[in-house]
Amino acid sequence: MAQLSSATDNINLSLSHPGLSAIAAKVAQGTRITDEDALLLFEEASLPFVGSLANAIREKMHGDTTYFNRNFHIEPTNVCLYTCHFCSYSRVYAHRDEGWELSLSQMMDIVKKYDGKPVTEVHIVGGVHPKMNLEFFAELLRMIKAHRPELHIKGFTAVELDYMFRKAKKTVAEGMQYLHEAGLDSLPGGGAEIFHPDVRNQICADKVDGDGWLAIHEAAHNLGMHSNATMLFGHIEKYEHRIDHMRQLRDMQDRTKGFNTFIPLKFRNGDNDMSHVQESSLVEDMKMYAIARIYLDNFPHMKAYWPMLGRQNAQLSLSFGVNDIDGTIDDTTKIYSMAGSEEQTPAMSTAQLVTLIKQARRRPVERDTLYNVIRDYNDIDIKEIETNPLLN
Repeated sequence: MAQLSSATDNINLSLSHPGLSAIAAKVAQGTRITDEDALLLFEEASLPFVGSLANAIREKMHGDTTYFNRNFHIEPTNVCLYTCHFCSYSRVYAHRDEGWELSLSQMMDIVKKYDGKPVTEVHIVGGVHPKMNLEFFAELLRMIKAHRPELHIKGFTAVELDYMFRKAKKTVAEGMQYLHEAGLDSLPGGGAEIFHPDVRNQICADKVDGDGWLAIHEAAHNLGMHSNATMLFGHIEKYEHRIDHMRQLRDMQDRTKGFNTFIPLKFRNGDNDMSHVQESSLVEDMKMYAIARIYLDNFPHMKAYWPMLGRQNAQLSLSFGVNDIDGTIDDTTKIYSMAGSEEQTPAMSTAQLVTLIKQARRRPVERDTLYNVIRDYNDIDIKEIETNPLLN
């Protein structure tokens, strides 16, 4: 009761601030907030205040529905030409003996492992390996589609695609068309990091810049493909850089309507060149989710990537604007575990995901990649889910 009273006091105190009360009125009216409003929320608003606004937006858009999907990941390689200072995952090409490089047949073995299982998506991302070029991955796409045509392929960050297209001497439009015809269905949001060059040049100067990332996603949208968007937060960036990043995404979404979801990604400082940078607090993390939900009014979904946040914190985010916690993952995704994330072996069964969502008093709904509803799990008993292979 004391915690509830304190939260109410924080909201009332925020409402007494003229600027914050004006933002609350905008949210109530469905009016877009400005960059200046967003900065005020970051600098002056309490967590209960932004959380209440974000949750109101979330529930207006989706009610209690919380989405997840049944997917699996393929990571073709952690060998990479680039040296992003925040990355704990990649092994530079000169030391590729320390990493892994999967062949086409090895990746198809991963796909075949899920034969007969009700997964709907394969997610393919990895390092930028000079031998894994455009034709190599186009052949992988064709092989997957020939084996399992209905499986949605979400693959390749804009960083990977930029390298493939340049090496193949194709324009962005030509490269996207080629991969789309080979079987690529949508793009993940990785590689966005922070668009602003003042930060990007310090943390990942040698890979595709913000304009290049945006151009690749816009080309995908122009083909009728959907994509996700991310932002790496909680390192050396300032609030202004976060807002600049989100503004560019919001502007593109106004033009293309092609983004499905926004995924704030928490910087992890384990075993990388930025280990000296302190990670953001849980309060800062939840505030980031909430303000993103308020600011990105044209993004239909807000996702918390649970392997990065941890299960309990992902559950908490459902009160701060998040309506999607990704999927079963069902592998040993290494990109975050190698950086010290909460989940070292990120895999959850459907029953575990449903339980996590229900514990937060939300409605668990399985979706496909494009947010078409597959099944509402709200009234299905957990024991039935655990014992029915089609449900779990």
